[in-house]
Amino acid sequence: MSLPPEKVSELKQLIHNHLLKMDIHGKIREVLAETLREGQGSASQALSEADLLDALQRRGIIDDVMKDLHVTQEAPTDTERKSPPKPAMTKIDKDFTQPKRTNIDPSRRYMYLQVLGGKAFLEHLQDPEPLPGQVCSTFTLYLHFRNQRFHSKQVPCACEPNLTEGFLLEINRDGIGERGKMADATAMLSICDPVQLVLIKTDVSGETTLISSYFLDWRRVLGSPNGKTCFALELMGVGSECKLPAGVLTVSLELVPPLTETLNIDIICTQQSLERQRTTEKERLFLVYAKQWWREFLEIRPSHQSKMVKIFAQDENGVNRPVCSYVHVLRAARLLESPRQAARFVSLLANEKTPLVGGGGKQEQWCTLMAFLCRRKGDCENHATLLCSLLLGFGLDAYVCVGTKAKGTPHTWVLTRGTDGSITFWESLTAHRYLHQALDPDAPPLAPQPKPSSPYCTVGCVFNHQTFLANCQPSDTVDLCVFDFQNPSRWKAMSEEALKSVCAPGSTTSLPPIPPLCAPSLDAAAASNHLELEMRYLVCEHRKDLELTTVWDDHLSYLMSSALSAYEMERCIGVSCGNEEFQDAVRRAVPDGHTFKGFPIHFLHRNARRAFSTCLKSSFCEEIVCCRGDHVRLAVRVRVFPYPEDTCAVWLMLACKYRSVL
Repeated sequence: MSLPPEKVSELKQLIHNHLLKMDIHGKIREVLAETLREGQGSASQALSEADLLDALQRRGIIDDVMKDLHVTQEAPTDTERKSPPKPAMTKIDKDFTQPKRTNIDPSRRYMYLQVLGGKAFLEHLQDPEPLPGQVCSTFTLYLHFRNQRFHSKQVPCACEPNLTEGFLLEINRDGIGERGKMADATAMLSICDPVQLVLIKTDVSGETTLISSYFLDWRRVLGSPNGKTCFALELMGVGSECKLPAGVLTVSLELVPPLTETLNIDIICTQQSLERQRTTEKERLFLVYAKQWWREFLEIRPSHQSKMVKIFAQDENGVNRPVCSYVHVLRAARLLESPRQAARFVSLLANEKTPLVGGGGKQEQWCTLMAFLCRRKGDCENHATLLCSLLLGFGLDAYVCVGTKAKGTPHTWVLTRGTDGSITFWESLTAHRYLHQALDPDAPPLAPQPKPSSPYCTVGCVFNHQTFLANCQPSDTVDLCVFDFQNPSRWKAMSEEALKSVCAPGSTTSLPPIPPLCAPSLDAAAASNHLELEMRYLVCEHRKDLELTTVWDDHLSYLMSSALSAYEMERCIGVSCGNEEFQDAVRRAVPDGHTFKGFPIHFLHRNARRAFSTCLKSSFCEEIVCCRGDHVRLAVRVRVFPYPEDTCAVWLMLACKYRSVL
C-alpha cells in the first residue's frame, strides 16, 4: 500500500525524532570505536558496512530501535476510500545525492564533524514556517578539508535552521611514504589546514547568495580527554557585513579511533600562537617591501599614480591578501580535457557584481576559490583568477591582467604567452580569445598596422601565482603595450622570493586551502528530456490561449540535436562543424512547398518558465511559437551539457514547418 507524500514525510519525521531520542549516533560511534580498537590487534583490513551492521545487531541496538518504535496508522475515512489521494506538490532536492557506501580503513585516522543545528539567523526571524511540500528558500552547508569536499542536504531557511549533518573526514599525513600510516597527535598538531565551511542560501528562483565563509581550526579536539568536543561557531557575514554575525552553528568534533594520549591544551595554544606570529611577521615584512616597491615605481613616472596596479585585494571576509595568492596551479584531473574547455567552463559560472547597499561606485570583492565554486557566480576578478589557475594547470604561461575596457570600466582578463612570443587574451566571462599584436607608434603614417581585435583599453599590471609585474611603459593603452616581461624598462617586477614568502602554498596559515573541482552529478539525458517536456507543455498552453492547436513533429525535433551539439562544440573549441549535415537533414525532412524556421538560444539555467519567457522576447521566436497556417508542425529540442561543479550549458531550439502560401 502506497502512502501519500505528506504521510511519508510525517513517518520520516517520527522515525528521525525517535532516533534522536535514543541517541543512536552516540551508540553507533561507541560501537565503531570499539570495533576499530578490536581490529587494530589483527591484520589491518577495511571495515565494511556489513561488519558495522553485524556489530550493531550483536549488541542488540537494532532490536531496541525496532522494539521501541510505534507507528499508529489512522483509519481512512469514507471519502478517502472512495477518491484516490491527490498528488501533493513536493520540492525536489535536485542537488542532493544519495551517500556513497564507504569502507573505513582501521589503519587511518578520521575526524567526524557533526553539525547539530543552527540558531540566531536573525534575518529569517519573521519568516513563516513553510508548509509541507511548499517551495521555499533553503540553506546548504559546503565543507572542504584537505582535498575532501562535501555538502549538506538543503534545509528551509529559518531563524533556527535544521542543519543537522555529519561528515567523516580523513586526516592523512603529509610526509612522503607517510600517507598510509595513522596520524598521531603530534603529526596532527602540525597539520594547520583548516576546515572551510561555506553557507549558501538558494531562493525559490534558484539564485544563490553567499551567507558566510568560515575557517575552522579543528585541532582543539586533540586536547579533549575523550577525543570529542562540542562548541558553537559564530558565522560572520561577507563583504560589507563581514563584521556582523550571520548566525550560529553548533558543531561537534570527534576523532575515530580516539587518541590513546591526548595533548595538553597549552601545547595546542602555543603551536597556534607560534603559527600566527610567524604569519604576522611574514605579512609585515611583505607589506614593508611592497611599500618600498611602490615608491620606486612612482619615481619612474609621476603618472604611474593613476595606473591600475593592484597589489592587495579583499576576500569575502574583508581580509587583505596579495593578489598573487588568489592564483594557483589547478589541475582538473579528467573533468576538463583542454584549456579551451576550461575557458568554456569558467564562462558558464554566472557573472554578478558584488551587491552594494545604497549608491556609489563598484564594490570589489575577490572571493576565495571555495566560496566562488559553491556560489557558482561572481565578478570578473573571480572568473579571471580561476581561469588563470586552470590554464597554469594545463602548462600554459598564464597571467591575470588588471586594467580597463570600454568607457574606462575596471576589468580583469587572462593573458597567455606562447613559446614563439605570441600573446593571446582570454575573456573569462565569455571564453572568447583575442590574438594581440602591438601597434608601432614610431611607424610611418602610411605603414600598415595590425587592427585591434580585443575590447580592452588599458592594462596596469599582470600577475600569476609567483610573478607580479607593473606596466611602466609610457602608455598603458593595450594596443601600444609590448608584453616583454623580461625587459625592466617596460615592466617592473616584484621580487619572486618576497611573493613566495606569503603566496606559496603552506607559506602562511592565513592562506585559504585550494579545493579540487567536483565532478558533475547531473544526468544530462534525464535533465534534457525533463526540460524538453516542460517546454512542450508551455508552448501548448501558450498556443491554447491563442486558440491554436499544436501538432509536434518528433522526427524534426530529433534532427535538431546535431545542430545543438555543433553549437556547444563551437563555443568550446572555436570551430564550427556539422552544420552541413544538419542543413541536409532538414532539407530532406521539410517537403517541397513548405517553409522551415528555427530559433536556437543558450541558457545557463534549467528553469523552463524563465527560458520560455526569454524566448518570447524575440520577435522571431514568437513567430515560430504563434505560427498559423496550413500543415503547421512544431518541434523543440533541448540539450543539457554538464560541466564540473554542476554547472551546465543549456541549448534550446524551437522550430516550425508549414505549407507556404504565395
